[in-house]
Amino acid sequence: MNIQMIRYTLAQVLRIEGVFLLLPCIVSLIYREKVGLIYLFTALALLIIGTIGSLFKPKNMVIYLKEGCVATSLSWILMSLGGCLPFYISGEIPSFTDALFETVSGFTTTGASILPEVEVLTHTALFWRSFTHWLGGMGVLVFLLAVIPMSGGSNINLMRAESPGPSVGKLVPKIRHTARILYIIYLVMTVIEMILLMLGGMNLFEASTLSFGTAGTGGFGIKNDSFASYSAYIQWVVAIFMVLFGVNFNAYYFILLRQFRKFFDFEEVRRYLIFIGIATAVICVNVVNLYDSVGEALTHSFFQVASLVSSTGYGSTDFDTWPTLSKLTLILLMTVGACAGSTGGGVKVSRFTVLLKSIRKEFASYIHPKIVRKISLDGRTVEHDVVRSINVYFITFFAVLMGSMFIVALDGHDLVTTFTAVLATLNNIGPGLSKVGPTCNYSFFSPLSKYVLILDMLAGRLELFPILILFHPTLYKGLFTRKRR
Repeated sequence: MNIQMIRYTLAQVLRIEGVFLLLPCIVSLIYREKVGLIYLFTALALLIIGTIGSLFKPKNMVIYLKEGCVATSLSWILMSLGGCLPFYISGEIPSFTDALFETVSGFTTTGASILPEVEVLTHTALFWRSFTHWLGGMGVLVFLLAVIPMSGGSNINLMRAESPGPSVGKLVPKIRHTARILYIIYLVMTVIEMILLMLGGMNLFEASTLSFGTAGTGGFGIKNDSFASYSAYIQWVVAIFMVLFGVNFNAYYFILLRQFRKFFDFEEVRRYLIFIGIATAVICVNVVNLYDSVGEALTHSFFQVASLVSSTGYGSTDFDTWPTLSKLTLILLMTVGACAGSTGGGVKVSRFTVLLKSIRKEFASYIHPKIVRKISLDGRTVEHDVVRSINVYFITFFAVLMGSMFIVALDGHDLVTTFTAVLATLNNIGPGLSKVGPTCNYSFFSPLSKYVLILDMLAGRLELFPILILFHPTLYKGLFTRKRR
């Protein structure tokens, strides 16, 4: 294993995080908050450590899939440890476990919080808390590939380990240019949302923090009631952008090329939008009697559908009080999630599409044993290796889900709380039902359960295997013992 390349990657990640930690320092200057000094010292420490670690460039810059998974997993863990220090040192989150939970929830764009009162935080902390969503949404290693020259065509293994979806490809021949295109699209969409929110009466701080949460499909709000007190205009703007950030970014690339028809040629995108429309209609009819008008019911229905299917987790109403049919629909949305290649979480629409087509193929083989039918997506045949990896993903997903539930169940909370807490963190959603509903938080869990949920958030964001590979014993074989000659 190329240890030197992993070390070099980790050092570069620390440098990038150190640079971005300077942004909340600017916020502290604007609002005259002394806590900004802690962010400054943390930023300088990370910059120094990262710079020292990156001085010695590896001779072998090739990074294979195994190294890509290890480097990605360790990068996210190290980034979370560094990012939680200002919260902990400043005392705004006095428990290290809670500070780490909040930071991991931010970077993984989960939005599950341990804070009962977010409005008591300083503007500096609120900004950094939301900005972690924006950084984690597209991925810090994708940003690394976009701005720092890293030789070797195998660098796509870093993107594959970090990007959501069953398969990752290049938009253009060079992986660095692909990463740049993705981040340009990401940045432009974020800025457009900020402008629209400011047109709705928000100030720059509110518009930027909430846009960061929407772009990264994270869900950290700056008010205790999330979006309940905002106007219908604000709710519709955010809801629409939550849907847009849940779309495969490769589809947006064709819009840049003015090939608009190819945007709708993405089968996953079509199914994603149809799924949202059906779910919104079902919930709206089911909850219309709970609100003063059909318009209000439609607003809340669409907002919550967009929020949970994109794995953002913002709340415009307490959906835990909705009828059972609506809550079951929301759980289904939480499980399916957004499109591959987006900033959204969940299992992904493409995986469910391939799974359903596999089931249909199996039924056809029972009826017509000699028939030869291939599974296709977007007009292209899905290779057997991709189908196999999707099947393995589903098995692993439910194994991690059940294993986590058994450990979290030791806390003695009710089944709905335990199940939806694990499901919401593993799918990077944030809010669940019952004690972890949209008006509640995760502070009541034991330290053991919090660390399990932290691992679930990391595993869900990195598509399970990059995190799980860290627990594989053969990975460390030979690392601590000298090879015999």
